[in-house]
Amino acid sequence: MATVPSPTGFSSPAGLPPAARLLVALLRRVERGRLVVETPRGERLAFGSGDHRPAAVLRVRDWRMAARTLRGGDVGFAESHLEGEWDSPDLVRLLTVIAANQAELERAFYGSGWMRALLRVRHWMRRNTRRQARRNIVAHYDLGNAFYSAWLDRSMTYSSALFGDDRAQPLEAAQHAKYRRLLDALALRPGSRILEVGCGWGGFAEAAARAGHRVTGVSLSDAQTAYAQARLVTAGLADRADLRVQDYRDVRGSFDAVASIEMVEAVGERWWPTYFQALHDALVPGGRAAIQAITIADDRFERYRTQSDFIQQYVFPGGMLASVTRLVAEAAAARLRLVDRHAFGRDYAETLRRWLAAFDARVGEIRQEFDDRFVRCWRFYLAYCAAGFETGTTDVGQYVFVRDA
Repeated sequence: MATVPSPTGFSSPAGLPPAARLLVALLRRVERGRLVVETPRGERLAFGSGDHRPAAVLRVRDWRMAARTLRGGDVGFAESHLEGEWDSPDLVRLLTVIAANQAELERAFYGSGWMRALLRVRHWMRRNTRRQARRNIVAHYDLGNAFYSAWLDRSMTYSSALFGDDRAQPLEAAQHAKYRRLLDALALRPGSRILEVGCGWGGFAEAAARAGHRVTGVSLSDAQTAYAQARLVTAGLADRADLRVQDYRDVRGSFDAVASIEMVEAVGERWWPTYFQALHDALVPGGRAAIQAITIADDRFERYRTQSDFIQQYVFPGGMLASVTRLVAEAAAARLRLVDRHAFGRDYAETLRRWLAAFDARVGEIRQEFDDRFVRCWRFYLAYCAAGFETGTTDVGQYVFVRDA
């Protein structure tokens, strides 16, 4: 199959629908990496630099994907994949090239004005009121513990691992390294009382209890909490942990430290002040809060906050990322002073690649419970996130704050 390069004066193949011609014209702006588009008729259109790296491949099955993408931006592009209108032999590589050229492909990424407004309204309707917050969490986390255990590592940890300089280590070991760093950053005395906001399947709670601390953990997911409670019983640590289904806004009492691992992303911008005030109020004076948070690049934040992306529409209803600047400012407004920060976004890219590989290895089992559209959605989600961390569009970090008064 011949590949058609994209030199100056390049023209689209004859007979393309108008939307396809426009999309192909936009792809001529690709500057970073290589992209090959395989058309439904078998042409191969090449874009970008001719460097030594393997090309990302977009296999177009149906040119309706072009109109859907131009109309709906990144959400439309994802939806066209869910509908089977395109695929790729390496989703992470494809989405990494697209993310690296996001500024050049802005029209395709952001879609039409009316569609952006519609998506924003849909996102607003799922904002995290007390009732809706529970619905949002259940929509994602109560897909079933069996689903998540099919592709997470044995620690059942659904947040970034910390590989450091050893990218070859097992994922489970890197997850435990993440927990150890958080515990070390909290500078705890033996037998300290820790509040975990968003305790998931209990991985951090188990690590903290094993270190001799007492943990109160809250979550809105029945499925996760039941798993976490049974986990602590099996480990013989149930007397050191109180894990409950409860909104963080309803927690009472004082704690020596607070941990919250990739939970702030589910709070929503309107409730960021409430979240950080809750952390402040839960801490004794001098106590520390360690937050592992996914952030979006500062220079993208203002536009991002006025849009609604694929993840908000299909994966995490009600969610929103803060920028680092905004995250630290919200904490400071709640009288929480930043004392330590460690960013490790590339580790998240590696974590996500491993999750996707494990997902693909068990996809036969997953298809017994979920349809093909669901499978395509989750594969796209994992690859989309990996691309964001690989290109620096998103980052993850551990932020440690002190309550001074």
